[in-house]
Amino acid sequence: MFKYRRFPPTVILLCVRWYLAYSLSLRNLEEMMQEHGISVDHSTIHRWIIRYAPVIAKAFNRHRKPAGKNWFVAETYIKVGKRWMYLYRAIDNYGQTVEFLFSEKRNIRAARLFFKKTLGQNGRPESITLDCYQANHTALIAIDNEHRLRYENGQLFLPIMIHTGKYLNNRIEQSHRSIKMRIKPMLGFKSNTCANIILNGIETIQMMRREQANYARSGSLNLKQQFEMLVPVK
Repeated sequence: MFKYRRFPPTVILLCVRWYLAYSLSLRNLEEMMQEHGISVDHSTIHRWIIRYAPVIAKAFNRHRKPAGKNWFVAETYIKVGKRWMYLYRAIDNYGQTVEFLFSEKRNIRAARLFFKKTLGQNGRPESITLDCYQANHTALIAIDNEHRLRYENGQLFLPIMIHTGKYLNNRIEQSHRSIKMRIKPMLGFKSNTCANIILNGIETIQMMRREQANYARSGSLNLKQQFEMLVPVK
């Protein structure tokens, strides 16, 4: 994984972890590495993040705990270049991340893709709380009907309860803030590919902080310890 890399894996993973976890720019990291006697360009750090953030996310997902049975779903705006795009997100009643999806558009098709992915990877919840955006309601009802056609132990699935209210989704709006605070120093993304990879990495870090994974090692693990378990460097 780190073959032919000029820098040690510990330095690479340190930069990846710090960038995804804290409100730092690439140039901030470049300066911090220089203070430790490591001369590395910010563009090199960016390449490390694009290369290794998906590796961390994939390794983490193998250990994820099941989500709760009551979900809160909404999307938030993400700027890519000069365009506003969208990050669909779902959290459960414990505040833990259920699923997320980066999308260029906010419409029924995007919402259908999000709900299909979320239900496919996390199973069916008892209820989902939505905002008043009608496209999300239409997409969820359609996906729910498709899933209810499948049988489990000879019985049909119960329909998902849908809740809507002005203040019911405040919980996920608060959850959006942690993502927005992290991407603010980045001053926007340059491409959809970079945005998708980095947002995936940031969401993974958030799940690590909420201890949403089961590891063979018992007890709580900090971010550094989780990185070391997910991507051994020795």
